[in-house]
This record gives sequence, structure tokens and C-alpha cells, in this order.
Amino acid sequence: MSEDFAPLILAVETATRAGSISLLHGRDVISSVSGDANSSHSSDLIQNITRVLEASGSNLKDIDVYAAASGPGSFTGLRIGLATVKALAVSTDRKCVGVSTLAAIARAAGVSPRTVALLPAGRGELYAQMFTVSLERVEALDRPSHLNPSVLLEKYRFENILWAGEGAQAQELTLRDAASARNLTLISNGHRSAESERYGWVIAAKQNHLAEAVGILAFDAHAEGNTISPEDLRATYVRPSDAEIKKDGNDTSHKSSR
Repeated sequence: MSEDFAPLILAVETATRAGSISLLHGRDVISSVSGDANSSHSSDLIQNITRVLEASGSNLKDIDVYAAASGPGSFTGLRIGLATVKALAVSTDRKCVGVSTLAAIARAAGVSPRTVALLPAGRGELYAQMFTVSLERVEALDRPSHLNPSVLLEKYRFENILWAGEGAQAQELTLRDAASARNLTLISNGHRSAESERYGWVIAAKQNHLAEAVGILAFDAHAEGNTISPEDLRATYVRPSDAEIKKDGNDTSHKSSR
């Protein structure tokens, strides 16, 4: 394969409530569609994939690589998205890339030496992971965790942080109070790392098309030869599901990753 080959990538993100679908040619976004946060991914995912393809005059046989947000995130959403991507990849005999939802959130927030990606995890808790993001790559600085807000703030005590993702927006008041207590300024809807360096803490602007970042990270993985077979595409949940917690009869088991 030529080093200049830019694959056509269909990226599916169903880890968040609304989710999104994007079609990319290499790193270039061709079309994107955001889902409906008030409906199940099972009701509009195929329709949104069709919309993205039709917007570019493409069809499934044109896709070179399928990408999916592999978690953490909504348990049901992840299962629907991954099952759909697997089925499409098998039917068209294509490879897949699973992309960390938190890495995609960090990538979507832009260049930053220290980005903490946050997703709601239910019960007022959060999925969290810290990254450094450049134009070329997204590098994890720790492992994904399942934390309550107080533990989160104890863990990430740095003066300059770009907070990103739906979890950051949901916890804006908590972050603002914590910043004030530490004599830090916090601004909302930030876009650049320079703002983080200047102001202290920044909450990144909302990203409606997270699948675009999923697709870009999938392209990077493809360029490095890190694609997988559909049967090897699996979710990363970080914590047990509520059903597993209830089955174990121990409602505190979800705290073990703290």
C-alpha cells in the first residue's frame, strides 16, 4: 500500500448520549451527523450512517476502514455502536479500529499540554483520563479511571488544565468552586492551550461531532498498521455495569477503580 494512501474512514461514536457519525478521507472530514440525545442509538444509528454516506455520494463498499469509539461511555450505546460496526465491517470484509472515547474527547478539545477528558458515569460520578495533545498525537498520561468529583479534584491538582467533554460541562459549577478555592481563574468554552496557560483552568467548548476525532485517531492507527479484525473489536467499560453490581449484591463494587 502506498504511503500516500488516504483511506475512507467511517467513524461511529455512540458512547455519549447523542453520539455522532463522520466520514473522513484520511484526516479530512467529509461529512458529519450528530444524533439525538433524546432517542436510543438503536433507533437512528443506521439512518445517520446512511445520511453521512449520501451527503458525500459514497456507499458502504467504498469504506476502507471502520472506526468506533470503544469506551468508556454508555454501556448500551457502546454495545449498539460496536455491534453495528462489526456487522458492517464483516459484510464488506474491512478492518476496524477501536478508539478510546476519552482520547477522542482530548483530541477534539485541541492542542494542550495537560487535558483531562471527562464523561458522566452515572450516580454523579465520572470517567476521567489525562492526556497531552499535540497536532501529531494524543498521548495518555495516566489510565482511565472511574471517580467521584471530590476524588477527581484531589487527583488532578495541577494549576493549568484543559477540562474537556460532557463530564466537564456537567461539573462546571464544581470545577469553578474548586478553581476559586485554589486561587485559579476558570473560563468556559476555551479552545486553545494558550488560554489554559494564561488563565489556569479552562473548560473546552462543547463538541457535537466527536466522531470526527474518532476518525482522525483511527487514521493515525491505520497509518501505523494498528487495525484489527471485526471480531477483535471490544468495548472498554472501565467500571462494572449496574446489572453486574446488583448481581454481585455489592453496590460499592463500582468504587474499586478509585
